[in-house]
Formats: sequence, structure tokens, C-alpha cells
Amino acid sequence: MTQNVLITGGSGFIGKHLTDVLLEAGFSVSILSRATKENLPVITYYKWDLNKNFIDENAVLNADYIIHLAGEGIVEKRWSKKRKKAIVESRVKPIDLIFSVLEKHNKKLEAFVSASGIGIYGAITSHKICTEDMTPSDDFLGTTCQKWESAVDKIGALGIRTVKIRTGIVLGKNEGFLKKLVPSFKSGFGAILGLGKQYLPWIHIDDLCRIYLKSIEDQELEGPYNACITDNTTNGRFSKTLAKQFDYAIWLPKIPPFFLKLVLGEMSEVILTGQRASSEKIQKTGFEFQFTDLEKTLINCLK
Repeated sequence: MTQNVLITGGSGFIGKHLTDVLLEAGFSVSILSRATKENLPVITYYKWDLNKNFIDENAVLNADYIIHLAGEGIVEKRWSKKRKKAIVESRVKPIDLIFSVLEKHNKKLEAFVSASGIGIYGAITSHKICTEDMTPSDDFLGTTCQKWESAVDKIGALGIRTVKIRTGIVLGKNEGFLKKLVPSFKSGFGAILGLGKQYLPWIHIDDLCRIYLKSIEDQELEGPYNACITDNTTNGRFSKTLAKQFDYAIWLPKIPPFFLKLVLGEMSEVILTGQRASSEKIQKTGFEFQFTDLEKTLINCLK
């Protein structure tokens, strides 16, 4: 019998790619949506509304696995007090809703897999390579990820295997992070942000989706795993490598930190800081990254 994977955030950049990977692997997919959508042969849509604390319980009851990707974009809007609250709640509320259904019906999933972020280690720039056993930071990014993962722990307390994928910058074909950068770089106006020394942990969308697939197929996986390439990519190196794909060297001056802070406020810390994270734990499970070279990865994403 075909097993079903329920995805929150299934219509987003990662969700769309992951749906294709799961279908190719032989799973059926269910997606939670705020809009009414017509079902497809291998994709079923269920309604939910976080503002009304509503979820179609059948979405959870018919699932063998759940992958939680939903969440407001970290850098979509300036961080007001209201925006910060929305960022946290959009990640935690879905888990609370799903937990209530699981507990009410004593439903046992094969596994619950949730996105999380490298930001749990804090908005820092240092030579330290962060590992999964490090103490989370107490800044906004760190506490957001802590609350996110703590909500997952409630599901784990029900006796369900849980996995947390701490993700870096996701690179895909003109989507996600690159979608914001390509227009200016393609026009010859790419620039280094801040000092350019801040690390930029990245991962190709294909590798990330393969990690999610392994997380549901490999019953040995449990707990947090960093999902990014452990290299020395900085914002400066990334910017220069991206500009090279359009056949020019960066000529504009670096955009100074004070300007980014003026324009973006507290949110500028996402751009002006960055940390390396070890991928050793996920690799020890037998997972092998297909994209480890930044330039080759960008060529793949831009072709």
C-alpha cells in the first residue's frame, strides 16, 4: 500500500521540489492549503487556517509521515514587533495544531520531520564550526528556532520519531535566495554586502530534498541535523562567484554595514552575520551530497 506524506508549506519553493521527489520515490502526497484546490491522482489537498486554529483532521489521520515546512519568510519584511511574532507563530502554530489532532485520536505517525534553521546557533561570524550539540543562541534567530524545535519535541513525547533539519541558504534554479540576487547580478550591478567576511552556509535544493527523503525512509535518523555544505564560503566569495557566471568582476564598492542597518533595521543581522555549520552528523548516516562545489552548483542553478 502506498504510504502518504503530508506536507505543510507544500506550495513553497522547497515544498514543490520535495513533492516531486516524494512522488518519484513512490509516496503519495497531501498538502495543507488555505485555498480550496482540486485533488490530483497522487496529490490530495486539505484545508487549514492558522488564524482560526482550523485544520482538516483527515489530513493528519490519513498521513503516515508529516513534513513541516510552513513558516513566514525571515527576510521578506522588516522586523517589527508584529512581524517577529508572525515569524515565530507561523512555525509553531502548525505543529501545535497537528499535535492536538495526534493526541486527540492517539494517532501514531511513522515520523514527523520539521524544518529548522542554522540560525539556531545565532547571528554570529566566527571561525567556529557549529555542531548539533551546541547550545542555541538567545538572539531572535536562535530563540525562534528553539521555540520551533521545542514544539516538535511535544510530538516526540507522543512516541513518534522526530527529525529536525537545520537548513542553510537553499540554492535552486532561479528560485529562493538566487531569485532575489540574479536580476541585479545579471545586469552587472552585483555587490558584496557588508564586509563580505560573513559566512554563508548553503545547500542545493536537490540535496536538501534528498535529506528529507532519507529522514522518512531511514528509521535510524532522529533529532537535529545540519543541512548545509561545510566550506569557507563567505558573502564576498559567493558574490564574486555569482558575478563570474555573468562574465564580469564586481566593480561596485561594498555596501557598508551602517547602510544595511539603516535600511533593514535589526533584520540586517541576517545579512551581516553568518556561521559555518558541520554536516558531519548527516554524512555519518551514509548521506552523500551531490553538490559540494559552489561554482558548479551556481552553474547548475543558472543554466
